[in-house]
Amino acid sequence: MSGRVWEELVGQEPAVEILSSAASSAAALVAADADTGEVTSAEDDGASAGNSAGNGPAPGGMTHAWLFTGPPGSGRSVAARTFAAALQCTVDAGCGQCPGCRTALAGTHADVRVVEPEGLSISVSEMRSLVQAASRRPTTGNWQVVIIADADRLTEGAANALLKAVEEPPDRTVFLLCAPSDHPEDVTVTIRSRCRLVGLRTPPVESIATVLVNRDGIDPSRAEWAAAVCGGHVGRARRLATDDDARARRASVLRIPLGLRRADDMFRYADELVRTAEADANEESKARDEAEQDALRTAMGAGGTGKGVASAKRAADAAVKQLERKQKSRATRTRRDTLDLALVDLAGFYRDVLVTASGAEAALNHPDYAEQSAEAARQWTPASTLRRLEAVLECREAIGWNVKPRIAVEAMVTTLREG
Repeated sequence: MSGRVWEELVGQEPAVEILSSAASSAAALVAADADTGEVTSAEDDGASAGNSAGNGPAPGGMTHAWLFTGPPGSGRSVAARTFAAALQCTVDAGCGQCPGCRTALAGTHADVRVVEPEGLSISVSEMRSLVQAASRRPTTGNWQVVIIADADRLTEGAANALLKAVEEPPDRTVFLLCAPSDHPEDVTVTIRSRCRLVGLRTPPVESIATVLVNRDGIDPSRAEWAAAVCGGHVGRARRLATDDDARARRASVLRIPLGLRRADDMFRYADELVRTAEADANEESKARDEAEQDALRTAMGAGGTGKGVASAKRAADAAVKQLERKQKSRATRTRRDTLDLALVDLAGFYRDVLVTASGAEAALNHPDYAEQSAEAARQWTPASTLRRLEAVLECREAIGWNVKPRIAVEAMVTTLREG
């Protein structure tokens, strides 16, 4: 199995079994079509693979629409990209070495389209354009694969546009949707009912540590620590293990619960939380934004000479302004995502306090802060700890409803101090 695409899915053996079996069925379909000269859709295969009761595809069957769900960090988008690579494999349904596998994993395959919301939602115009492109036959690969990351961010109009395509899928087109859960409020029930569900779990600490050591060459002790405190998020474990700034940001967040001693501490820590999120987003966005703008100006003919330069410059400036609006929306989302990660760490600390106070043997979210959570358990009653935890969760929800982050965070920190 060395080198196969499934190695990208850490600690997801049940999902790998389902997806690898489906990829093999898909490869058999492609081979059969090559022999007969006909084209069979994935929907047809799902129906033929169904059981006699008509309850959908059998465990090994291929179907035209999939929904990957799981907690943050479980690898929903990684699973979708890995499955796409296996579908485009020209050797053995996921060899990991052929051009189809490599380009799909790298995001450069001509027949694998990925939709990731630049802002807070996926618009109807973006989805209509994608559905139109997905209706074409594959150009170089076996399948036309559409990956929709954060499918829970589809607007109502975008969801309706996607539903039409999922109801009547084009031949050789596969839709791979990713969402935090399979609750109807996240993904409309009409779309969800037409997809095959693949649930992912939080990867075990041991699996994450092994990947960090074997794949990324990280020191075993550092890898074990990062795996234990990352909340099951492989990408974050890698950042914590390799990035000093990421470790410093986490430490500053976990100082908050026991650091709220005076009234002015509330505003200081609230300001620090928001400013850190903004700084992280600006740092992440700056280089990418400038590169995108330079590439767009060059493509639009900026910097040229001769006849028509003035009109080309006006067109380039207009296009750049439109791009800047998209980049601003993307930066807003990045700030909120960064702040949300800090709030998740805070919630984890208060959960650890409750676990410690109860004497339960459950694993701590922040084992390296066990002394601090034990001290908090001695100082606070379980009821006050629970109120603090609820304040963090309410802050996350408020930001999700577009409350200004600073207002939501200041309200939260007030409760964290007073209990």
